Amino acid sequence: KEALDAVLLDDTNGVGIDASAGEPQLVFYEGTEKADRHRADYALSLLQPSGHYSAQVIGSNTPEQKARKEITCELLFFEIAAVLFKEKSMGVIRVHAILPLQKNLFILSKLAIFLLSDLVFAILLTVLNVGVLDTASILPAVLLQTVLLSLIMALTGLICALLLKNFRQFTLAYLLIAIFVATPVFLAANTAVKLDWIYFHPFYHIYMGLKNAYFGTSSNSLAYYLGCLAAIVVLFAGVQRVFRREMGKEG
Repeated sequence: KEALDAVLLDDTNGVGIDASAGEPQLVFYEGTEKADRHRADYALSLLQPSGHYSAQVIGSNTPEQKARKEITCELLFFEIAAVLFKEKSMGVIRVHAILPLQKNLFILSKLAIFLLSDLVFAILLTVLNVGVLDTASILPAVLLQTVLLSLIMALTGLICALLLKNFRQFTLAYLLIAIFVATPVFLAANTAVKLDWIYFHPFYHIYMGLKNAYFGTSSNSLAYYLGCLAAIVVLFAGVQRVFRREMGKEG
C-alpha cells in the first residue's frame, strides 16, 4: 500500500489498483469528472481477460478539430440584431407607419435578410474553421440548426430593438442575456461544470442541437423541432404586437 501511494505521488495522473481486499479498488488523485471516468474505465479494462475486451473508436476528430468545431458553434450561437437600432433612429418605422403596405412585410423582410446573411456566414465560417471535406458531410444539419437559431435570435433582437429606447439600454440587456443565458449553456455543454437545472434551459437544447450537428451526432427529437417552431410563432406574434404599438407612436 505504501509503495502504491508513493508511485501515485510521483504520477498524479496515474491510477492505482488495490486488490488486497479481494475486490479491486481504484486509487487516484481526483481531477475533472469526465477525465476521472475515463481513467477508471481504462484501469478496469486492464483487468479484463485477454480477448474479452476491445477498445472502440467512437470519433475521428482530433483535439484541434474538436476545438475548431466547438468555437465555430459558439460563434454562431449568440446573435442579436443590433443594427435595427440604427434603422429605428433613421425613421424606418415611421416610414412604414404611413406606407400603404402590409405591416408584416417589414418584419418578414428583416427575417429574410438576417436568415440569408446567417446562412452565408455559417457556410463561410464552417468552411474556414472546419475544412471543406468535413463541411460537406455536416453542412445540411448545420444549416437546419442555423435556420432555427437565426429566426429565434432575429425575432428576439427585433423585440429588443422595438422595446428599448437607445443603444445603451440594448447594451445592458445584451450583457445580462450573455451572463444569464449564454454563460450557463457554454459551461454545461463544453466544460466539466454540472448544472442540474440546465435541461430546463431552452437555449441549452438549441445550442446542443447546433453542436451535435457539427459533430455529426444529431439526435434531436420531434419534440425539439416542434418546440423551436412554437417559440418562433410566439416570438413572431410578440414582434407583431410590439411593432404595431411602435407604429402607433410614430404615426
